[in-house]
Amino acid sequence: MYHYFIGPAVGAVIGCITNDIAIRMLFRPHQAKYFMGIHIPFTPGIIPKEKSRIAGAIGKAVSENLMNREVLEKNLLSDDMLSKIGNAIDEFVATQGKNDETIEQFANHYLPQEDIAAMRANVTNSVVKMLTSKLEDSRLGESIARMATEHVMEKTRNSLAGRLGAEMLLQPIAQLVEGVLAKHINEILHNNSHQMIQGLVNKESDQLMGMTMSSLITGHDEQVAQIKNGILNAYRVIITEHLPRILQDIDISNIIEQRINDMDMAEAEAIILDVMKKELRAIVWLGGLLGCIMGTITSLF
Repeated sequence: MYHYFIGPAVGAVIGCITNDIAIRMLFRPHQAKYFMGIHIPFTPGIIPKEKSRIAGAIGKAVSENLMNREVLEKNLLSDDMLSKIGNAIDEFVATQGKNDETIEQFANHYLPQEDIAAMRANVTNSVVKMLTSKLEDSRLGESIARMATEHVMEKTRNSLAGRLGAEMLLQPIAQLVEGVLAKHINEILHNNSHQMIQGLVNKESDQLMGMTMSSLITGHDEQVAQIKNGILNAYRVIITEHLPRILQDIDISNIIEQRINDMDMAEAEAIILDVMKKELRAIVWLGGLLGCIMGTITSLF
């Protein structure tokens, strides 16, 4: 009578034990073992032994199927993602609309004071250099001199002296004065334009950095909307035009492969067992069930 129960019980125990041992042998031992200089078969475990090949295969599979351009582009440009970015911008604008910090104080939260000063100096110098170059290369002196002489001649033309013919007498003098005046104005601009523009740009820069974040945003709804659209459009361009080069530079396959190869086997084992705990336990119990069935069949014959 008992032999009807002993067979299934022994089969179940053997099935559980063998499957459990098989699962453990996937990972252990982590290193090859030797006895009297002879390599012991099945050491190291299958996964440690094939670690490099598995790492390469996983890296390739992830980069080609899970993290490829099509998948990333579809998700990064989805309506949901664009909506999240738009909402984040709206939340930022709403928060800063109530922020009484100056632009400089706000920037200090994200950049060191030295970096802000350096960036500000670089931008200021670039603007000053550009404006000075444009001013010196222009014919501003001639334009100012011409407007001045024309203004004088217009006044003269409308005066009593103009009606008495003084305009004809003053015309040659005006042309001579215009040339001399233009020359002096150009010299003044050449010698002082950099200093004048530097002072104006510095003043405007100080005023800008002294503005509060709330004043920068409040009352500028149209400009804020344009900036928001600009950010979203720039994001789309980056994803559609630059994503392939970014993926190529990042080389996801190589990163994953390198990370797995650098991972300690004990750490890898713990991660896999943690992720597949239920599935591996089910395999052990399935081995017990199959052993029980085989034991039952054996006991019947």
